[in-house]
Parts: sequence; C-alpha cells; structure tokens
Amino acid sequence: MTSRTCPCGLPRSYDDCCGRFHAGAAAAPTAELLMRSRYCAFVQGDAGYLLRTWHPRTRPERLDLDPRTRWTGLEILDSTDGSAFHATGTVTFRASYRGGSLHERSRFERVDGAWVYVDGDFLD
Repeated sequence: MTSRTCPCGLPRSYDDCCGRFHAGAAAAPTAELLMRSRYCAFVQGDAGYLLRTWHPRTRPERLDLDPRTRWTGLEILDSTDGSAFHATGTVTFRASYRGGSLHERSRFERVDGAWVYVDGDFLD
C-alpha cells in the first residue's frame, strides 16, 4: 500500500481512494466518486479505466491521452442526485492542468447497477 495522497482531492491515500476502483476491487458507489476516480485516471494515464466507466452508447472505440498533460487539481462545484438511491446524476467540476482548466457538467447513469459517465457540457 502506498501513502501518497489521492490526486482526486479527498484526504485519503490513492490505494484507499481511487486506486481500489482502478484496480477493480470496488465500484464507485456515487456519481461524484466515479467523477473523482475518472479524474484520477486522467492523472494516471489509465485509458482502460476511463473506457470501462464510459456508458456503452457514448463510449469512443479508443481514447488517446496526451502524456504531456499535467493535471494539477480537481474542484467539485456541484452535484445533483447520483447516490445509491438514484439512476442518474450530474457533477459539475473544474479540473485544472498546467496552462488552464476544464469546467464541465458531466452526466452519469447506472448500467447494470454501476455508475458510468455518459457525457458532459463544457461551461467555459
């Protein structure tokens, strides 16, 4: 187990936070935690996890991540629904990278009980 702090911004180690989702040991129980784990997958360059957690009807065939992008932080600005009691949810966030940021409202749905990313709207 590693003691480095998880890039998603929660005060936990990577292994105890998003690492367990990336490894397949658990599934994100909320849309917000899935969003955090997906951000962390961008930080880690884990295209496989991103594709596995993308809704089948909107998922691209492949995902080419730019290894030069340096993600520097995630700020969750708002979330609606997305709990264990919902079938859909949204998460509005700002993901910062060296040289700028991405501001998006992402939509999530459950597929076979698991949260997946559907799509999003850029807000800036």
